[in-house]
Amino acid sequence: MKKLKIAIIGLGNIGLSHAKHILSGEVPGLELTAVCARSKEKADALENIPFYQDYHELLDEHIADAVLITTPHYSHPEIAIEAFQKGYHVLCEKPSGVYTKAVRQMNEAAEKSGKVFSLMLNQRTDPLYQKVRQLIRENAIGTPHRLVWILTDWYRTQAYYDSCSWRGTWAGEGGGVLMNQGIHQLDLWQWFMGMPQSITAHCPTGKFHNIEVEDEATVFAKYENGATATFIITTGEYPGTNRLEIAGSGGQIVVEGNTLHLTRLETPTTESIFASNYVNTQSAAKMSSQTEVFRFENRNAGHVAILRNFTNAVLQGEPLIAPGTEGIHNLTLCNAAYLSHWTKKEVSLPLDEDLYYQKLQEKIK
Repeated sequence: MKKLKIAIIGLGNIGLSHAKHILSGEVPGLELTAVCARSKEKADALENIPFYQDYHELLDEHIADAVLITTPHYSHPEIAIEAFQKGYHVLCEKPSGVYTKAVRQMNEAAEKSGKVFSLMLNQRTDPLYQKVRQLIRENAIGTPHRLVWILTDWYRTQAYYDSCSWRGTWAGEGGGVLMNQGIHQLDLWQWFMGMPQSITAHCPTGKFHNIEVEDEATVFAKYENGATATFIITTGEYPGTNRLEIAGSGGQIVVEGNTLHLTRLETPTTESIFASNYVNTQSAAKMSSQTEVFRFENRNAGHVAILRNFTNAVLQGEPLIAPGTEGIHNLTLCNAAYLSHWTKKEVSLPLDEDLYYQKLQEKIK
């Protein structure tokens, strides 16, 4: 069987986890041939795997066909661009970067190289979220007109932010709860609904913790067709909620826990609102509908699924679940939310990338 040789650049907790999945044989056809990190301590646990401290040197050695980038956020684009230029396929951890201007350059390098480029957007492999997307694509709820996602079960203590000097800083992470905890759900939001026309957001910094980035965010988006989306997230509440609701002209989808409720209307609201046969003395119509309940007990993080998909994409041409070029979308939502909060204005998309970069540098200073 043909093998894809891969090197991991960055060996923190997630990098080490990916390495163990590969070495345990969970990803057929994928072979770990090198790791790169600042310290050799964690690499010592990976027996007989060549170790590098300088990723430039690793890339020059061509000991692999592909790289998996698991370094801090800011470095993702620069490492990926060099890897593409030197002929590597690239799998990158989320987020694709910190600001869209750099990610756009990364995408251009990927396209020019002709190599496979994927992101570790593992939530796209969750069967529950795949079902949500399928139902929307099948027009099960008609035309979606409202998404609300309450995502407040990301509680973190101050010790979490104090664990590393780069946590909770603009210079280290480039953002807070939206950039770190919420980037997967921002990706799923646009995966379900597409990109909006504008963003308005309130992202208070240090509301619950001693940090300089946001630990709460409320984001409101408007679409060209009149649809809206509201996204609420925080690391300062407990026990919190994770509830997704998508309403459309033909019904609604509600997701909470491992359960998805799908309600289909017999008659779309676009037809029934002005229909005389639905009028009654209380002026509150009751329409015929059917509700299906789907339960998903076997859900996992999906890291292995993305590793397998990336491997198969390189070796067999399998379509990517999370194409790297799509990573700019969730980051755009995140950047636009920050820019809206900083300027106290509604931000139109496409994003003014130069203005965002300027404002980010001011925050870092």
